[in-house]
Amino acid sequence: MTAPTDTQEPAVDVRRADERFHTRIGWLDSWHSFSFSDHYDPANVHHGDLLVLNDDTVAPAAGFGTHAHADMEIVTWVLDGRLEHRDSEGNHGVLYPGLAQRMSAGTGIRHSELNPDPDLPVHFLQMWVVPDRRGVAPGYEQRDVNDRLDSGELVAVASGRDGEGAIHLHQRDATMWVGRLAGGTTVDVPVAPHVHVFVARGTATFDRPGDEPVELSAGDAVRLAGAGTASLTATGEGAEVVVWETA
Repeated sequence: MTAPTDTQEPAVDVRRADERFHTRIGWLDSWHSFSFSDHYDPANVHHGDLLVLNDDTVAPAAGFGTHAHADMEIVTWVLDGRLEHRDSEGNHGVLYPGLAQRMSAGTGIRHSELNPDPDLPVHFLQMWVVPDRRGVAPGYEQRDVNDRLDSGELVAVASGRDGEGAIHLHQRDATMWVGRLAGGTTVDVPVAPHVHVFVARGTATFDRPGDEPVELSAGDAVRLAGAGTASLTATGEGAEVVVWETA
């Protein structure tokens, strides 16, 4: 299973943080990079195989009660605080910054995501990628990658390619990279049919040969489609960036 194929010329599309869809209820402050729930724009439903990138802050002792998913690869990345996961397959984990989690919904799974802290909010990204085949057995994986992130480079945190990525995706064409970049650090952006560059915190400059540099702040993103080589330089006190490459 793959997302619909985009037929377009090479493109660079900058999306600012405040242009995202926004859901605000008592316990949840959520920013949606793509159409989600009651927010729908037919021109903004995915970028390649990436269908969801939600930037969520959940209040203390609150969260998402038990709900169902099927045929989706779901990656959760905590930025601040802790997030407790339980699912119908008996998996349980408490996520924290640097602990990557993948849940394969497959033939069907039910799970909850709650903030176990009575005093502090949790801030995390949840991202959904379509699998390359339907009907896999539901699965769960988590792994601490803090040591790898200390390198100051982009690290393959989740991937469907053999031998690449700390956690495995059932999507051979997708890799999620994360970088905790000190100010002044430059990294090459992966080259792929679709690349989504998201600044989770801090500031950075996006550069592509022949284009003017683009200054990015937390919540900003750049969507690339067949755009070739590019680089990202952390500015100020640095940046944490999440980069997806997909078909």
